[in-house]
Amino acid sequence: MSINMSIKKIISLGLLVFIPISIAAEKLEWGALVVFITAAIAIVPLAIWLSTATEEVAVISGPSIGALLNAFFGNATELIISLVALKAGLIDIVKASITGTIISNLLLVMGLSMLLGGLRYKEQEFQPVVARVNGSTMTLAVVAIVLPATVISTSNVVEPSAISHLSTTVAIVMIAVYLMTLLFSLKTHSYLYDVGVVELEEGTEGAGAHAAKPNLWLWIGVLLIATIGVAFESEIFVGAVEEATAGLGLTPLFTGVILLPLVGGAAEYVTAVTVAMKNNMDLSVSVAMGSSLLVALLVAPMLVLVGQAIGQPMDLNFNLFEVIAVVIAVAVANLISLDGRSNWLEGTLLLATYIVLGAAFYFHPA
Repeated sequence: MSINMSIKKIISLGLLVFIPISIAAEKLEWGALVVFITAAIAIVPLAIWLSTATEEVAVISGPSIGALLNAFFGNATELIISLVALKAGLIDIVKASITGTIISNLLLVMGLSMLLGGLRYKEQEFQPVVARVNGSTMTLAVVAIVLPATVISTSNVVEPSAISHLSTTVAIVMIAVYLMTLLFSLKTHSYLYDVGVVELEEGTEGAGAHAAKPNLWLWIGVLLIATIGVAFESEIFVGAVEEATAGLGLTPLFTGVILLPLVGGAAEYVTAVTVAMKNNMDLSVSVAMGSSLLVALLVAPMLVLVGQAIGQPMDLNFNLFEVIAVVIAVAVANLISLDGRSNWLEGTLLLATYIVLGAAFYFHPA
């Protein structure tokens, strides 16, 4: 445990040096690629601090408010990067990052967790009912992502306004469903989710042995500073993303689906894999699946509504290949998590699926 904690601490403190480096790279015009790489690395420690502060405030404020905080701040980094990219008009990259985050959480994060946890413990167990509920909600999210693309591919002519209205309607329904999943997990069926919350509290208290109760205002301050830092670095990152990736010969599709989720989701990846190696697959699966749900049911619909409000018409009409990739990711993750048991081979299968999809996105001439 101490080794995992020290690795996270070294990453979260050591990589902060890239914040001034990325600012210098932008101001002194060291080239788009240098700016892109340094800003991407600078976002990682900020994302970890944002995640840690959320967990610490969650422990102090109690299970219910804590779970709400985790639900809304869990993907704050991805949301901030997406909002900055949306404001800059990079709608293709924003759409790709939504599908990419879902795919990477279900395949890469769960795969790494099951593989590394499975190498340490022969077989790990988690509550199949939570995986089942998350799986069925995820299936609805897939339907919402599939529908607009299907409407376009099955019609001869579709007015842009029709897709826009459909996207707005679907976005409102998805946000309503997300609020109902919160009601389900925090109120009416909270007992199903108790294990994860208790373990999270124990883990955070163990990590914060320096004090019996963390300082609330200190962590709220860290939360605010980390959020502002992520927003600031995202501006630099997004400003260089098009030129840098084009220079590397990468398509906006590959950039959004593979690169952006790796930058934005670093904190969740560390958390999910760390708790899996402590034999707590319940929490690991909840982090991976919960994060996918948050992106599909809250972040994507919010981006649609915000995009229309700021004059950057974002809709839910995803590239057909992205839709197929999400369907594959959800189907494979649901199949593997149904029995409530995991081992290293299942982790390897999830990672293999992710690598195959990643290769397909890399060679896709989008």
